[in-house]
Parts: sequence; C-alpha cells; structure tokens
Amino acid sequence: MRRRTALRALLAVPAGAVAGSVLLGGPAHAAVATIDPRSNWGTWEGWGTSLAWWAKAFGHDTTLADLFFTRDQVRYRGEDLPGLGLNIVRYNAGACTDRPIGSRPAPGIGGFKQIEGYQLDWYSADPSSASWNWYADSFQRDMMWLARDRGANTFELFSNSPMWWMTRNDDPFGAADGGENLQDQNYGRHAAYLATIARYAHDHWGVDFTSVQPVNEPDGAWGGSWGHGQEGCHFERGSQARLVNELRTQLDQRDLWWMKVAGMDAWGYDDARATFGSFDAGTRAKVGRINTHGYQGLGGRRDLLYTAAQAAGKGIWNTEYGDGDGSGMAMSDVINCDLRWLHPTGWVYWQVVDGWWGMVGIDGFGQPGMTPGAVATKYFVMAQYSRHIRPGMRILDSGDPNTVAAYDPARRTLVIVATNHDTGQWLDYDLSRFTRPGSDGALVGRWCTNTGGGDRYTYHADTTLHGSRFWSWFNPRTVQTFEVSNVDL
Repeated sequence: MRRRTALRALLAVPAGAVAGSVLLGGPAHAAVATIDPRSNWGTWEGWGTSLAWWAKAFGHDTTLADLFFTRDQVRYRGEDLPGLGLNIVRYNAGACTDRPIGSRPAPGIGGFKQIEGYQLDWYSADPSSASWNWYADSFQRDMMWLARDRGANTFELFSNSPMWWMTRNDDPFGAADGGENLQDQNYGRHAAYLATIARYAHDHWGVDFTSVQPVNEPDGAWGGSWGHGQEGCHFERGSQARLVNELRTQLDQRDLWWMKVAGMDAWGYDDARATFGSFDAGTRAKVGRINTHGYQGLGGRRDLLYTAAQAAGKGIWNTEYGDGDGSGMAMSDVINCDLRWLHPTGWVYWQVVDGWWGMVGIDGFGQPGMTPGAVATKYFVMAQYSRHIRPGMRILDSGDPNTVAAYDPARRTLVIVATNHDTGQWLDYDLSRFTRPGSDGALVGRWCTNTGGGDRYTYHADTTLHGSRFWSWFNPRTVQTFEVSNVDL
C-alpha cells in the first residue's frame, strides 16, 4: 500500500511547500487522484470504540469521555486536544461474578479484563428476581451514559463469553483445549441473557442497542484462565448459526424485533466470509449486519467479503481493530484499505486507552491505581478521519489506495483524507467529474499530522482550488485531511 515507485524520484521540495509555489497547472511529478462522484460505497454510520476493558478502569472519567465522544477542544495534561467525536459505542455484557452457586466457585472479579455479569445464577429468568444484579458493572455502564450524553448515538451489545456458570468448565476464559465451552442446554439461556440486557437497557438505561453480537472472535482457540487472560469462548460455525437463530427468537419475544443480530465478530475478513457462507439461507436472513475484526491487517480478501455481503443485502462493520504502532500509520493503512475494499459503514477501535495499543496510554498499566497517560500520535491520526468523515456522508471512490473520500450532502462538502509513507511528494486531486467542483480560488481547509514529528492535527490555510484541482505537499509519514466547500455531485 505504498505510492507508486515512479513517483518517488521527485525534485527536492522544502518541507511545508504549498500550492502557491508551483505553476497553475499543478506540480510536476505529482501523483494525481481523480475522485468519482458517481460511486457510492455506502452511507457512513460512524467511528467508535468498545468499552471493555478501558471503561471498567476509567468509567467515571469525564475528561476521557470528552476526548473520545465530543469534537470539542479538551484540556488534557496541560494541552488542548481535539475531541475525536466517536459516535459508536460497543458495550460488553460481562461473564464473571464473585458469588458462587452452591459448591461451584465463582471466578471472581479480578483485573480490568474481567467484566462483571448481570445474571448471578440459573434459578430465574425474571430480570426483577434475585437471580439478577442490575448494579453490576457500574463503571462501563457509566461511560456508556457519558458517551450518550456527549452525542454518541449508535450502540451495540456484545459478548466475549457466556456467563461463567453457563460454560462446561465454569471458566469464562475458555476451555482448556481451546474448544467449545458453552453447555449445550445453555444456548437459549445465553441468547436470553443478552436479550434481557437489551430490553432492560431500553426500559431503564435510556439506551437502545442498534444491534446485539452474541459472540466475539469465535474462531479463536480460547485457552482457559492460563491462556489469553481475557474472557473468550470458541464456537464452531454450526454453533454460531444456532446462536443467531436463538438470539433472534429471544429478541423478538421481548418486542425487540427492530434490533439487529450481528454476526459474527470473526478475527479476520476471510473467516468472516467463510462463516457467513456456511450459514443456511434462513440463518443468513436473520443476520442483520456482518461484523468482522481487522486483525489480518493488510491481508485477507476484503473484496470477497464485501461481494458476499452485497449479494445477501447486508451491511458491514469492522467492529474491532487495534495495534501497537503508536504512530498511527498502521491504523491509517488499515482504515484506507478497509474503506476501499471492504466498504464498511462503521469502524471501531478496540482499546482507545491502553498500555500497549491505546490512543491514550496508561501510567502504571495493570497496577492498582493506574491512571490515564500520555497521548500517542495515533490519537491525532484518528482525528484526521473521525472529526471529518461523519455519519450520513457518502463514501466515494477516491481513485487512490491511500486516499479516502466522502461527501456531505447537507453541507455540500467533499472530505479527502490521504496518507503518505516514506518519501515526500506532491499529491494532486482532480474534481473535474463533479457537477460543481467547488469555487475557483476558494480556500481548501487542510489539517495535517506528521507522525515523524511536527504537526499534530494542525490546521493550515494555505491550499486553494485551481479550477477543478488542488494539490498539496506531503512530508514523509504524513496524514492530511482536506475539506472542499460548495461541491455538487
């Protein structure tokens, strides 16, 4: 996913060179991308994060809520930061309790990777009975409310594991051999558990989940308490199909017919396609949206998954991606590749606060009293996308694998986000196919993050539209966003 090799042999151009320093016809040797207004790769639904696990640790932190769920300028650790404006929130229904059932010891509620569940035992399915504790998991739930109150408007309920007492070995971390761990008689009970939470949230929390995802990375070999150290449960594809049907029934019985069953949060694109393809027609019809994770990085046949989804009339979200590259370049590459080939309408980062993968780090990671830490450059790279490509916008074919384009019909604004890698170069954008490509001579807003140091989501008023084109110099390892006004498709 690098720029064409022929474009690397460029004339020396000073860092920060701008459009005014070249001839009206555009810079020589520039890479030209032509945006196609006739294309339509979906209506954008939003950017988001999962609340497990970071919100269990920091669920009362209003500053973090402001950073992630507003587009305000937020004061954090002595500097003003641009809020990311995330609007998708994935809430994890926990699997742990600290209350034993008879002689069966509970796993307890230990580190922040263990999420407290609501159903304490199997004695009653009535949510008002003593078998349920609706005061559980207060920190994650509080962050969900903070997000909602700041503008988050799309919520998904998901499960990493069934409740511990539903499993074969009483272990929400998975079977010791990495195999299936949900007791056969508890498939309906697990589906009912999730549907009951969804109904309770509707009735008591002021939250309507758009969708419910009954499993998480079911293709993984979750290895028990001595394995991954996090809640997880393996399901074969036939078992996943069974859960789709069970969950659809349980949601319908609670008058939540409008709530989607999402399937199936596979680790990567290829397994998501194979799993969906293994379902019979009736099960596929009950899948309201295909969820996949993005851990294949730049690998995997995103295009084939999209083709399968289109044929079935299903939308796609990438519901989980994360990496340890604090610069944000790896994340930017995956976003660009996803939007070009997978065409999701929602994109979710896993741990926005984390000691390894976070956009915000953690001081004292994993220790009692840990606190939110420094902001990674990755945070500002995400701002290049999430603050500008907003819900309701139409994703367009940018004509370039390192560029994402989106059109806002309400504001008549074209947004372009582009990534450059190891060699500085000019990039030239051709809008000639638009009915109205903006106003000649008008300012094109430019925001820049140089991941090698320097700009961190910095605004520059130095780029103008020349007829139906504009261009900009990109330093190495740079992500830039442009907004062109008065554009008609």
